[in-house]
Amino acid sequence: MSLADAMGVLLAFVARLITGAQGHWKGCAPMAEQRIYFANHQSHLDWVLIWAALPRELRAATRPIAARDYWTKSAFRHWLTSAVFNAVYVARQRRDDEDPLEPLAEALAHGDSLVIFPEGTRSSRGEPQAFKSGLYHLAARFPAVALVPAWIDNVQRVMPKGEVVPVPILCTVTFGAPLRLAAGEDRRAFLERARAAVVALRPAAA
Repeated sequence: MSLADAMGVLLAFVARLITGAQGHWKGCAPMAEQRIYFANHQSHLDWVLIWAALPRELRAATRPIAARDYWTKSAFRHWLTSAVFNAVYVARQRRDDEDPLEPLAEALAHGDSLVIFPEGTRSSRGEPQAFKSGLYHLAARFPAVALVPAWIDNVQRVMPKGEVVPVPILCTVTFGAPLRLAAGEDRRAFLERARAAVVALRPAAA
């Protein structure tokens, strides 16, 4: 086992130890098919929780999206996201002629699955913000890829925005039924439907 593989096993264990990282598959089962998992976004731990909730055999082919400027700021962050999580880096500040979705499209064309947060930024509010258009464009460009909504619950209490020390609290990731872009469905209608699918997975107690 390589150092990166060992670190991945350790991080999955730590994530489960601190948060439980329980995965509830309500609308689909964990399968070795190409997927885009899209979820609400409240913490830097969000994609770690989704990754830890997946069966180990699916993690290697499931890549999170990471902001290049933040996650390559130090050598350790860069190694962690590239060697352990195999992240897809995106630029938050880009040139006018640069397509922000190109790194994601390259990963999907390669056969990888993705974890994305369509809000585009973290939010401390209970419900997710309006989804940005990236998910729609990926759905149109890769119609064979299943779009799996997910709700991450309680993670904002483990590591709220601006905090660096996690607090042990039970968290869950609930996966819903896959979506696909309907024939003739416009961008706004699709993004509203995708957001509603994520919100519908929120536990009643929340």
